[in-house]
Amino acid sequence: MDIIISVVGFIAGIAIILYGANFLVRGASALARKFKISELIIGLTIVALGTSLPELVISVGSAIKGSSGIALGNVVGSNIFNTMLILGVTALITPIRFNGRMLSRELPFNLLASLVLILVAGSMVIGGEEDGFISQYSGMILLCFLAIFIRYTFSIPNDDSNSEEVELPLPIWKIVVFIIAGLIALIFGGKMFVSSATEVARMLGMSEAIIGITIVSAGSSLPELAVSVNAARKGNVSIALGNVLGSNILNIFFILGCSASITPISLNGFSPIDFFVLLAASVLVYIVGKFGGKNVINRYEGAILTLGYIAYTVYLITK
Repeated sequence: MDIIISVVGFIAGIAIILYGANFLVRGASALARKFKISELIIGLTIVALGTSLPELVISVGSAIKGSSGIALGNVVGSNIFNTMLILGVTALITPIRFNGRMLSRELPFNLLASLVLILVAGSMVIGGEEDGFISQYSGMILLCFLAIFIRYTFSIPNDDSNSEEVELPLPIWKIVVFIIAGLIALIFGGKMFVSSATEVARMLGMSEAIIGITIVSAGSSLPELAVSVNAARKGNVSIALGNVLGSNILNIFFILGCSASITPISLNGFSPIDFFVLLAASVLVYIVGKFGGKNVINRYEGAILTLGYIAYTVYLITK
């Protein structure tokens, strides 16, 4: 009976998170467009932050409750999910084209975030110490990188020709309601999700690291998947790419930075493979975007990314 209640809470938490993210992103995007902000900046900041709030609530909530394995697994798993599955599925729907600015700035920043994560988790990734941790000092370093990223983002020229409104403008009162309702739903759904996921993991005998990298990260990344696929179908590639890249960067610098600053994050239950898969995915996307034909992730390459994520997930479950 207890496991049924936990599973129902787990599913309900995901549903609430998805509805909350939808409300928040719609309200925040409408607010941003009133100020004529470019789609790339919207994707890198407001949309990325809005769709990353589930990860923030889950990771910080897990850190406060002492479930640091879920906090770290959520970030690592979400970034792998974003980079391999979301970009892969999006490319299968429509080829993803990178402009020059993305190739020279956003993609390298995404790769830098993965490298910094490996450095702060170096005792385990490089030295093989499974009982290591990401210290509170390292968390503060990650937050410093966040400040650099924010400063860089708002230095981007507002020259995106696609910044015109594509939807009927919302009245300001409705925008405020959407944002507040989205935040409340994300916080409430995130707490329900963390509690239920932790309980299900314990009942099934799974480690917090595995449950964080797979189920929790996939559930909390559903908003990014929905936003990117919908944006790509509508031809708003800047929002789709900005959402994925911005979410990856915020997950590491902001979410993991906040979580580690609250309490040291244990590396117990993780293996170097988890971190190297994340790094390899970031490098692969950079190479394909930078040196691939016509600076495009085509459907063939999208299929490789998607199949790579499926293979990694199977490895985690069967190892």
